[in-house]
Parts: sequence; C-alpha cells; structure tokens
Amino acid sequence: MLDRSVPYAGLFMRRRAGTPIPEFPLPDGFSFAFFSDGCEKDWARIETSVLEFESEFAALLFFKENFMPYAEELNRRCLFIENAEGEKIATATAWWAHVDGRRRPWVHWVGVVPAYQGMGLGKAVMAGVTKLMVLLEGEAAIYLKTQTWSYRAIGVYKECGYLPTDEKILYKAHGNTFKKALRILKRLGRKGLYRE
Repeated sequence: MLDRSVPYAGLFMRRRAGTPIPEFPLPDGFSFAFFSDGCEKDWARIETSVLEFESEFAALLFFKENFMPYAEELNRRCLFIENAEGEKIATATAWWAHVDGRRRPWVHWVGVVPAYQGMGLGKAVMAGVTKLMVLLEGEAAIYLKTQTWSYRAIGVYKECGYLPTDEKILYKAHGNTFKKALRILKRLGRKGLYRE
C-alpha cells in the first residue's frame, strides 16, 4: 500500500537479461489465474485497495482506456493470484512501454490487497510475472516504474532481480529523480538499493 507520508520521488528499476528468477511458491490455498472477461473489476478493486486510485471507477476507467484495446494480450499478460474461494487478491501485468521509440518489456501495476500483505504474495506475483515476461518476450532487460511511496515493495522488486537504474532516457520525460529517490530510501533505512 502506498505510504504518502513519505516524500515522493519516482524511481525506475531494471532486471538485467539473464538474471536468475527466484522461486517464491504460493502459500497453500492460493493459485495463479490469468485475466478473463470481467476481471477488470477485480483489477480495479485491487489497485484501489492499495491506494493507486481514488476510486474503483477511476481505476476501471484507466484500465479500459489503457489495457482493453489490447484484449487478446490481456488474456496472456495480466496475472492474478486467487485465494481458496476464487477471489482475486493480487495482480501484476507483463506489459510493455515505448521508450525512445523502442518497445521494451515493462512490469505494470503490481498490487496485493492489504489484508493479504505480509504473506509472501507480492514476491510470488513478482516472480510469476517476471517468468511470464521472459516466456513472452525472451531474455531481455525488464523495467518497472515505482516511487518512494512504495518503499516496502521496492525490497520485493529487488529480491526478484530488479535494481534501481539511472538510465537517462527513462527520466527524460519524468524528470531525473533517481538521486532524490535513493536519498529518501536511505533515510527510511532501505540501504543497499543502489544502482547496478
């Protein structure tokens, strides 16, 4: 969940091609599932629960505008974790972004419903989406964008092979907040999250 009491700075992270993907098995009673029709409501509920959106309506609108035009891709790229009752409680998407005219593998919208945080589900969904990305895109650098408000999740990303990067092209449109982000994380006791 976002912690907005922390100063904000954006941070890009990169997993180098060939970095080993750790095994983080799902706890008993949980399973992976892919997107199917209607799951956009689950996605909106999960992402709103972690404060990424003000309302499920806003999340759903974002999803419909940014992901639904690629409906066929969603079925193989949007990953969920379900509990024993079949309720979707975590998600991550093996997507892409266009940077400097090139399409690059990009992890989007990682979220775990707060009531299920601290159970290893964040690590499991990150490892799962990374394996999925390698399967779909081959061994290539994989990126994600996060922020200091997600400082707890940054450690999870690091355990899955993603490290902060100060690649200039990534910050071109967003402003170079790499050093600011690392200073904030250091003050929060998140040492060791330095660039490659």
